[in-house]
Amino acid sequence: MDVLVTGGAGFIGSYIVDRLIDMRDDVTVVDNLSSGNIEFVNKNSKFYKLDLIFDRAELRQLLKETEQVWHIAANPDVRIGSENPDGIYGNNLTATYNLLEEMRKSDVREIVFTSTSTVYGEADVIPTPEDYPTVPISIYGACKLGCEVLIASYCHTFGMKSWIYRFANVIGKRSNHGVIYDFINKLKKNPEELEILGDGEQNKSYIYITDCVDAMFSGLRAKEDVNIMNIGSEDQIKVKKIAEIVCKEMGLNPKFRFTGGDRGWKGDVPVMLLAIDKLKEMGWTPEYNSEKAIQKATRDLLEGN
Repeated sequence: MDVLVTGGAGFIGSYIVDRLIDMRDDVTVVDNLSSGNIEFVNKNSKFYKLDLIFDRAELRQLLKETEQVWHIAANPDVRIGSENPDGIYGNNLTATYNLLEEMRKSDVREIVFTSTSTVYGEADVIPTPEDYPTVPISIYGACKLGCEVLIASYCHTFGMKSWIYRFANVIGKRSNHGVIYDFINKLKKNPEELEILGDGEQNKSYIYITDCVDAMFSGLRAKEDVNIMNIGSEDQIKVKKIAEIVCKEMGLNPKFRFTGGDRGWKGDVPVMLLAIDKLKEMGWTPEYNSEKAIQKATRDLLEGN
């Protein structure tokens, strides 16, 4: 199959490209390298530095030879939404609309999209199933939900098919943001004290990158026009426990300093656990629970990307 991967130089996207190459697909990677790393791009793929917001003509040319799109490109940092809504909006909604329009014009009918648990907002039902009402509390979650709705509307209007995955926190080698990455960098600067956003009681699900990629490929067995599935581990871990694991792996015993409040930033969801029954029924289960994923990801990042 001829596959185009947006964001294929990024953390999750590069792992997807590697898997597609292993499956002997012909893979084209597009990435503007705003957060991606050219060194992560599989040498057996074709790479184009391209921005989905500005480079529609170039995108149109590439889609002429494409059968399926994996749309991974996005601004992945949830926290900046309160500081830079334009960046979140453009790199998610505008980019997705442009991609869908060019897919429509080029008669590309399959799209795989990476969404987020933050579309649910502060859910009262834990674990949260896919049919739970979506009321996001962050700009990031709202924009990702907008992308989902755009994709669904294009599927129904233009005869396309989609697989939409709502992720828990994905961690592992090649990651360049998130709580583990932040803790490691803070401790390298000051091994005597670690600032922890919020009260440290935030309790969420974490999934290791290889489990996440396995889940996405398993989900392709779903055959509806619009297939929405959660991906996560089956347990939770508190931020304070994550800090303890990172400190132990680094051989440090710093003083913890909490900024206070029940969340780390505006739009942060302090409790999250996704129901993953849909994918389990397809034969997928995660290899790592949240704690084991945190331990492995910490070691990955300490060893270097």
